[in-house]
Amino acid sequence: MQLLNVIFRTTFFYFFVAIAYRIMGKREVGQLGIIDLIVSILIAELVAISIENLNDPIFYTIVPIVLLVVLELFLAFISVKSRRFRTIFGGKPSLIICNGKLNFKEMVKQRYTMDDLLLSLRQKEIKSIEDVEYAFLEPNGKLSIFKYNIFKTKSNYPMPVIVDGQIQDKALDYIHKNKLWLKHTLSKKNLRIEDIFYCFYKKYKLYIIKRTDLK
Repeated sequence: MQLLNVIFRTTFFYFFVAIAYRIMGKREVGQLGIIDLIVSILIAELVAISIENLNDPIFYTIVPIVLLVVLELFLAFISVKSRRFRTIFGGKPSLIICNGKLNFKEMVKQRYTMDDLLLSLRQKEIKSIEDVEYAFLEPNGKLSIFKYNIFKTKSNYPMPVIVDGQIQDKALDYIHKNKLWLKHTLSKKNLRIEDIFYCFYKKYKLYIIKRTDLK
């Protein structure tokens, strides 16, 4: 009887958790954010406890899992609406390689070692750091790599200077501009920082997506 109970609970939670993850719209493990990872770990622990403690009603596990799913969906909604919330819980990309040179300060800050970097480069079949123009360490831990072109000339990488109404100070520093220049440029177009959803700088020109453009 106990064996049948274990089989039932295992089978039940297999489909129950599969449905829960389907509702949450889960991505592959390498793309999970901090909140997603926490929810995944808690669900796994709850299911394991339920299978081990056969005397406890199965309802004691279903309720917490449903609560976690609802909480994850709610936090995902807030993440879409608030960039500050996304930055706090999800982090933001870090520039590790710029124009073929290492950003050691950022590597130390992110606790990203040379072994980690070289491993990521080998996985992309890149032999040397000098072959990389830009490399960004993404919030999920993956390294996004942009190689030099065949002539190793500097490309016009689009630098995001405004994201969801927030000025990106590091991007402005990189293009050798400041907030005063940005505000002055926008004022010529009768725009404020708060009006901008996304703005990037490429080939000495600003490209703007206004909040009203999304409606």
